Amino acid sequence: MTDQSDFAPLLEPLRLGAIEAPNRLFVAPLTRNRADADGTPNDLQATYYAQRASAGLIVSEATWITLQGKPYPRTPGLETDAHRDGWRRVTDAVHAAGGRIVAQLWHGGRVGHPTTSGQELVSSSATPLRELTIFTDDEAAATIPPPRALREDELPGIVEDYVAAARRAIAAGFDGVEVHSANGYLLDQFLAENVNRREDGYGGSAENRARLSVEVVTAVAAAIGADRTALRVSPGNPAHEIELTDGGAAHRALADALAPLGLAYVHVLSPLDSPLIPDLRARYGAPLVLNSGFAERTPREEAIAIVAGGQADAVAVGRAWIGNPDLLERWRTGAPTTTADSRLFYSSGPEGYVDYPTLEQERAGAGEAAA
Repeated sequence: MTDQSDFAPLLEPLRLGAIEAPNRLFVAPLTRNRADADGTPNDLQATYYAQRASAGLIVSEATWITLQGKPYPRTPGLETDAHRDGWRRVTDAVHAAGGRIVAQLWHGGRVGHPTTSGQELVSSSATPLRELTIFTDDEAAATIPPPRALREDELPGIVEDYVAAARRAIAAGFDGVEVHSANGYLLDQFLAENVNRREDGYGGSAENRARLSVEVVTAVAAAIGADRTALRVSPGNPAHEIELTDGGAAHRALADALAPLGLAYVHVLSPLDSPLIPDLRARYGAPLVLNSGFAERTPREEAIAIVAGGQADAVAVGRAWIGNPDLLERWRTGAPTTTADSRLFYSSGPEGYVDYPTLEQERAGAGEAAA
């Protein structure tokens, strides 16, 4: 077993606005496609999240704010009272297990398919994806059609969709919300020069491209409190054909505009060597959660170094939590970890979802076998 003293930095508590995280190892948002067909979370999801309640904070899988923004089948929503009630089962289970959980609010924009959402795709501009296909409700791979550019008079409605979902999240018992402005989805499509070709007040300059994200986060903070509002960004992430061609100017403009709010935290998905990390951290002035699993999974030693070295206040880890519901304990003690079966990441049912054992369960099973 590893001497647990090296793990001490990740065991320190951390104040995130109104949320008190008991440690600094968080669960990153992970799409798992286990919700009901209409987007209602179910008991299987309640079990999954509760199993991981030892994390300092759980960031929920990306959750669509409106059917228009639903990218993938069996992803959860926060648009209806049924969604709220389904999520209430999840948050109750997490809290009963001693955990904390925030809802990540999501609009897919040009990522999706009309057969999944029943609606046309929309984006900052009518800029099509070049090569991507997507799985639809019938499990078939389909080419993503070109999106329609959102009209300027539609954008207040997008902001209101985020606000309504945030209010519903708090009513569902979440400890806060994280606005998803990353990974090539709608808000990131406005930030990116190679997608956003608008010539109105939401395109062109860095400040204009950041404007929709600023309006969304500001409105959400006004509705539920800035101390329960967070933001996720991913400058430099090429997901869904996003290109960082402005040197991070739009991200700096976004940080400068939102800094006065006093957000609960900012969650950055970024390579460790990005010069934008310390720059954005200084500009936001909020606790920084870093997800370094940009191309490869984050190993234990890297997670410790991120916090111990002061690069971030907490670290979010994704894939390692899938196969290890008690990852905190395994990493604390240096115990062996399980590599999750990636073939089951986006399947349905309990296999590869809630059937990974904890250390305690493994030891109990070994004891029974020995007896």
